[in-house]
Amino acid sequence: MTPFIAEIVGTFLLILLGCGVNANVSLQKTYGSGSGWIVITTGWAFAVYTGVVVAGPHSGAHLNPAVTIGLALAGEFSIYDVPNYIMAQFMGAMLGAFFVWLMNKDHFDATEDGNSKRGVFCNAPAIPNTFLNLLTEILGTFVLVFAVLYFTDAVATKDNSIIGLGSLGALPVALIVWGIGLSLGGTTGYAINPARDLGPRIVHALVPIKNKGSNGWGYSWIPVVGPILGAALAAGIAMVLQ
Repeated sequence: MTPFIAEIVGTFLLILLGCGVNANVSLQKTYGSGSGWIVITTGWAFAVYTGVVVAGPHSGAHLNPAVTIGLALAGEFSIYDVPNYIMAQFMGAMLGAFFVWLMNKDHFDATEDGNSKRGVFCNAPAIPNTFLNLLTEILGTFVLVFAVLYFTDAVATKDNSIIGLGSLGALPVALIVWGIGLSLGGTTGYAINPARDLGPRIVHALVPIKNKGSNGWGYSWIPVVGPILGAALAAGIAMVLQ
């Protein structure tokens, strides 16, 4: 398991479970249809936890270009590894989205509303407002990356016993994502991750979905630019406060 493969696998699991809960709630004739925002935010938090548990020991489990860029700007990650990480994250995100579509194909066919189908894959604003939508993605990603920069790793004592949570060490980032979704996610759907939005959006454009409607390309730059700006802001402030 190289870091490159770990980022593919971890992001694949993140999107498989994250877009999977979107499908369960948004599509017709699933057992979870219409179950609401709490189910979606909780499902995404568990999706983050799963991806981080698997990828963490091998790549640090960025699973998010904004996290990779933020850590690099803060001097916590090699700038030379950024392109490989981002490539892996997009590959994993697109692969996860493809399998969400494949396993839910009957339910996509049973759903008439094109916006609900697109919402399985990517975000759209509840009320379109370019400035405020961008600000939401900046602030949400700022919270994520700023908190990640203050994580404390498990450490070994003199007798080699480990002080820390082992695999439960992935829990803090899952709780942060859950909190962001509950508190800040209601306006844009809280992408806070360029690969999470753009990768599945591309898959939505490519796969055959009956009456799929618009791909929402006019909005697609906001979940890419906003998280990158938020990550850069978090890195800058964290360095000032050191």
